[in-house]
Amino acid sequence: MKLILGNGKTAQSIARFLDKKNTPFTLFEDTRKIKDPSVLQGIDEIFISPGIPQTQPIVIWARAQNISITSDIELFSRHAQAPIIGITGSNGKSTVTQLLGEMIANDNKKVAIGGNIGKPALDCLSPNVEFYVLELSSYQLDYTQNLNLFAGVVLNITPDHLDRYPSFEHYVNAKLSLYQHCQTKVINSDEALVSQDPSAKHFGIDMPKQPVDFGTVTCHGSCYFLKGDDMLMAVNEMQLIGEHNVTNILAALSLGDQIGLDMTSMIACIKTFKGLEHRLEWVAQKQNIDYYNDSKATNAISTIKAIKALTNKYKTITLILGGTPKDENYSKLFTLINKHITSVILIGQSTNTFKNHLKTTQITQANSMQTAIKLASNTNCEAVLLSPACASFDMFDNFEHRGRVFKEEIKTKY
Repeated sequence: MKLILGNGKTAQSIARFLDKKNTPFTLFEDTRKIKDPSVLQGIDEIFISPGIPQTQPIVIWARAQNISITSDIELFSRHAQAPIIGITGSNGKSTVTQLLGEMIANDNKKVAIGGNIGKPALDCLSPNVEFYVLELSSYQLDYTQNLNLFAGVVLNITPDHLDRYPSFEHYVNAKLSLYQHCQTKVINSDEALVSQDPSAKHFGIDMPKQPVDFGTVTCHGSCYFLKGDDMLMAVNEMQLIGEHNVTNILAALSLGDQIGLDMTSMIACIKTFKGLEHRLEWVAQKQNIDYYNDSKATNAISTIKAIKALTNKYKTITLILGGTPKDENYSKLFTLINKHITSVILIGQSTNTFKNHLKTTQITQANSMQTAIKLASNTNCEAVLLSPACASFDMFDNFEHRGRVFKEEIKTKY
């Protein structure tokens, strides 16, 4: 008998899959209510939702009884009949997953995109698919022992989800475990926490300073993407902004090259790719102010990258900041804000903590997104940036809800 743990879309997709396979199973939606290990009697395998931490009693009991605990990703891998590309990282994984998927489609190949983005992996299974592109979270990798990836990349590793892991080192190891499952490793040479591997393919910013397969070079004041010695396109031809997106594009190019995509087709896709919703997304220009929705920025490093991207374009920026703070060091973010941001609107639970660290010329507080936008629109700035550096659950259902409220308010009232 199989046991499914969880109540979200991942657990539901596992249930649908097992039902199609006529495999008997039991489903427990709320694992916190399980008080007795006797529920494991007769269970030979557990399929678990990634949101359930390894510290829950049911997980500990199962491991003590040597019952296999399996992710939906591993179950998917057992049945997928086409090459799988895996993408993880603290930031940027959704962007790279979507861009690579669009590159594959632009090369007239049938692709399914899923995992931690969009569809659960099991819902993507189809005999017609030629490539699977999966975004993989550390939570999914925690419960994945066997995964057959044709190629994979760890984009970057910065402190995140430290409430889930005993230490940052444990989080790092969860991310790096992706490489244990790869036929071909694609490595970001600019990420110090990822060991270089002579057998891998490498990418990185500023190619002349490091031996990489894909990189950039600056020549006569302009920056270009390169493959080896071949110039591919100018960086300013891409729709996305920010150095972090240059790195994301290099990752997608490296993966696409490994699976044999046509380079001309990939370049054409990059030039039209506008990125994903809630990720440094340009919303509108109202009264000569550009509004950006970066609600996906739920940690400090994401907001740092957003600020750096916009300071290259605007002299004056108003930042909407705050929410449920994470267990991380925000000092580098505060330093950057104090140096480059002229006005800050604070929202959420983090307000009292954050305001003690900010020394910008204008700091105000708002008890709603609507009030925050109203205050921001009255500041003397060229751009308003929603990049909270915090989780959203104190005021919103999730980061998507937060971003939608921001966008709807701007589009309807300003």
